[in-house]
Amino acid sequence: MSRVTAYEPVFDLTLSRPISSMSDDEQLRSPSPDYGPEEVIKVQLDAMKDNDNPFDDSGIETAFNFASEKNRQATGPLPRFKKMVHNKRYSMLLNHDKAELGQIERDGDTATQTVDVYKDGESVKYRFEVELQEDGENEGCWTTNSVLRV
Repeated sequence: MSRVTAYEPVFDLTLSRPISSMSDDEQLRSPSPDYGPEEVIKVQLDAMKDNDNPFDDSGIETAFNFASEKNRQATGPLPRFKKMVHNKRYSMLLNHDKAELGQIERDGDTATQTVDVYKDGESVKYRFEVELQEDGENEGCWTTNSVLRV
């Protein structure tokens, strides 16, 4: 039987500017070895729940920060990724009212989690797949391979 957790944001976003002018406390969240797979998904949901805070599409930018290299190759660069998320297939994630996370399922270095997203009286189910990176700039971090509307 699946465990369902009602999700309310637990992470605060901070102002994002060009990195050269940002303090450590002002950067949008990005992959860290400190985040487990479920936390990576929650960070992205929290960011997209308040997508335009602290600036327009900062939630989408946070999600892009967590995209795996193969995900970025398929969906990037960032302007293309933003356009995709604003598309009807993913727009329910933006400024949603609530998200309920199903049980996370792990298979080695890959984890999947189904999330029910609620917005304006409607609901949509998404499946997040995250993977522990073995090399590259995000070595030792969980990043998102895909988010599919199911």
